[in-house]
Amino acid sequence: MPTPRQAALSMLNQVLAEGRLMSEPAALRALEGLDAPSKARALRLANETLRNLERADKLLKPHLRKEPASYVMNLLRLATIELAQGGDAHGVVNEAVALLSKHKKYGAMKGLANAVLRKIAADAVEKIKILRAPRLPKWLRGPLTEAYSSEIMGQIELAHLAGAPLDISVKSDAPAWAEKLGGTLTPFGSIRLQDAGQVTALAGFEAGEWWVQDTAAALPAALLKAKIGETVLDMCCAPGGKTMQLAATGATVTALDASESRLARVRENLTRTKLAATLLCEDALTHEGTYDAVLLDAPCSATGTIRRHPDLPHAKTGEEFGALIELQAQMLAHAAGLVKSGGRLVFCTCSLLPDEGEVQVEEFLDMHPDFTADTSVLAHEGVDPAWITEEGGLRLRPDYFSAIGGMDGFYMAVLNRA
Repeated sequence: MPTPRQAALSMLNQVLAEGRLMSEPAALRALEGLDAPSKARALRLANETLRNLERADKLLKPHLRKEPASYVMNLLRLATIELAQGGDAHGVVNEAVALLSKHKKYGAMKGLANAVLRKIAADAVEKIKILRAPRLPKWLRGPLTEAYSSEIMGQIELAHLAGAPLDISVKSDAPAWAEKLGGTLTPFGSIRLQDAGQVTALAGFEAGEWWVQDTAAALPAALLKAKIGETVLDMCCAPGGKTMQLAATGATVTALDASESRLARVRENLTRTKLAATLLCEDALTHEGTYDAVLLDAPCSATGTIRRHPDLPHAKTGEEFGALIELQAQMLAHAAGLVKSGGRLVFCTCSLLPDEGEVQVEEFLDMHPDFTADTSVLAHEGVDPAWITEEGGLRLRPDYFSAIGGMDGFYMAVLNRA
């Protein structure tokens, strides 16, 4: 059975050496055999190392003549960040040495690891505090700095380093559930839990009273303002947070996704929360029908979720973003044809890239004169009017609400059909 550190190292190797996301099945296999608390610890160790990768390398550099092989370097990075965050030096160093001792190819490096990590342990807790927040890789930082400015990028990177608390959406009576769970209400009305522990063990989970959903991710469905009796399409529905939001309004909801395995997760969530929606496994670009309202949370770069998923900038290179942007434009155009006259379309992406948000909607409005951006509905509780963009959408950034833990980066627009 693997230890949490061993599982974390395996995930790091797959992200940094093989370009895999931690959510991919091959990476998740590293967690097999671990109980729930050990899985949580392994994920935390891997995520904290990825958030602090630049810092780990700076702490290690004075002690290395040259960078060792990827496996060894990742083990040193993992141990360095655990030490810098106050981990028990004896346990951290001993296990790192033991892991190398067992490795057929790198066993001879155990002496180096022992010497380096013992030196790191002496002052890592103090030294890491004076290092800057790690910067995003150049391939991503460049276009984001161009879009927002160097100063704002620094604020976003601080938000990434801080990580993300747990946000949940409830079917009803958020204030009462916030009190019961020891959480606080975000300005958007979600419940935020700073130290949630095991999610499935929290009150109300088994009874289906709530679901996990970042406060920014909950806003697009709230802006749709679905009503009882309306027909609503959730066009790319997995994992189902927005589907549950829409179903809780009493609207007649159709939830669409191209993946049966992803739909299975939506089905499980609906069953647990005792909410109803019609699930369809179809290609969104070929779906036919007409609806009072359509919600399109389009496939995107997910660059707005890095505070939650620090593996993304290290596993990706941006090469696939062009194809995603083209797909978004096709989906948005197709979604427009599914909206009844007088109906509305909400387009959103969990991206920080304007090409996946502001530019998409600007070009859509130029090509679809029967649609207009509705900025009046953006006057939602907690929304700063300064976040409303020139073309009539809403731009959210990870550094917003920084005093209470930030939010995911999102773009959304409400488009009304004449």
